[in-house]
Amino acid sequence: MDTNQRPPDNNLVWAILATVMCCLPLGVVAIIKSSKVDQLWYQGRHEEAIKAAEDAKKWSIYSAVSIGIIVVLYILFAVIIIAFEGASNI
Repeated sequence: MDTNQRPPDNNLVWAILATVMCCLPLGVVAIIKSSKVDQLWYQGRHEEAIKAAEDAKKWSIYSAVSIGIIVVLYILFAVIIIAFEGASNI
């Protein structure tokens, strides 16, 4: 591998955003993975650095998707509760 190559994007911004705005536990995993990318790259462990970058991106996506699922389930639950309240008032 060419030593002049740059390390892969560590996706740290996405990991932090996922932690702050979405799901804390999954976002923390993304931050941990992203923080390893540069260190692994400069140790010459390029394949591991690329894998860590991909994992950080994957965990950030999982975090964002999980909050989407939680919001949809919350809205569905609220609609069901409102429907049962309306039905019991008849």
